[in-house]
Amino acid sequence: MLKSAKQAAALLAVVDTKQKNEALSLLALAIRYRRENILSENDKDVASACAAGQTSALVDRLTLTPSRIEDMARAVEHIITLPDPIGEVHDLSIRPNGLRVGRMRIPLGVIGIIYEARPNVAADASALCLKSGNAVVLRGGSDAANSNRILGEIIQEAVVKAGLPPASVQVMDDFDRELVLYLLQARDLVDLIIPRGGESLIRFVDENARVSTILHYKGVCHVYVDKDADLEKALPIVLNAKVQRPGVCNAMETLLIHKDVAVSFLPLAAQKLVESGVELRGCEKAREIVPGMKEATRADWEAEYLDLVLSVRIVDDIDMALKHIAEFGSSHTESIITENLSAAGRFLRDVQSSCVLVNASTRFNDGGELGLGAEIGISTTKLHAFGPMGLRELTASKFVVLGNGQIRQ
Repeated sequence: MLKSAKQAAALLAVVDTKQKNEALSLLALAIRYRRENILSENDKDVASACAAGQTSALVDRLTLTPSRIEDMARAVEHIITLPDPIGEVHDLSIRPNGLRVGRMRIPLGVIGIIYEARPNVAADASALCLKSGNAVVLRGGSDAANSNRILGEIIQEAVVKAGLPPASVQVMDDFDRELVLYLLQARDLVDLIIPRGGESLIRFVDENARVSTILHYKGVCHVYVDKDADLEKALPIVLNAKVQRPGVCNAMETLLIHKDVAVSFLPLAAQKLVESGVELRGCEKAREIVPGMKEATRADWEAEYLDLVLSVRIVDDIDMALKHIAEFGSSHTESIITENLSAAGRFLRDVQSSCVLVNASTRFNDGGELGLGAEIGISTTKLHAFGPMGLRELTASKFVVLGNGQIRQ
């Protein structure tokens, strides 16, 4: 598989934009046309997960619905509209000797995606890799085996119909861990590994990979309600960040509230959160305001719940909020709710996470929402990409030099 992927990558690197877009157009069409087949296979995976007692968060990530399948198709179509990064020349400058020096975007080569119960990854990753001229090997988790298999068939059919190499997109459906180890260590055949899943998967990849990796450890995301927040604006943001889809990495896990607005904001926020099924765990000051909260421990500040659980802390000022995020955050997503431009600017500057927002939900740290069409993952490491990875993040840049007879003295 990897040898054929390497050969396919060499061909994809020089395929023109029109042919790549044709493959994506056929893929979007096929996803819609085969919707009932996808749903039928996904139902098998969901039933197995429920029977095995998997968490509600995992079942939610695993579940495909007609609207989610439509979202997959639309994401593919959005990628068609995006500029093809391959061949783009940027950072062009002229040297004193007249040489024109720039950088040209090129594909990375063969990308391995290892993911758990997220069948939508198959479509998103395939579309992004194809448009950016990369071959991809998909290794989904056994929880989504049926979903991944049918999606793999659909994707490969579209690839072949468009005249692209069949090995441009391949699905590993053997779940032997030894094969995963081989994938992680095949440095001559694989150019990049991107894992998407729980912390245990990410650590396994990090500890065993000899191939370059892009890591996304976990999403311990914060919303800080500042003393100068518009509380009517803050409430729906807090609810959306926690409740809309709690089992995903950009959901809020810790709510920080300035002490000056805690008494007026926290009781109403707690009421709405509890009504939505959220279990609250608070610091001592938070529990004085809302006595029904459970006590929060250090483990709560560090937790990525991926569930309807939220830790709450009252902070003295923005300095304390920033210190908390620096100590317990995972470099994923943080948001400040404030009408104070100075506080907003400081938060944007000082928080070292992949996406920092002002007066908006953490749920917006997503490739589709940020205009990337889709994402192949959200990197919480700073090399070579940081945050949602779209087309440009799946390229490297080579130097190109245009001369007119210059020689080095």
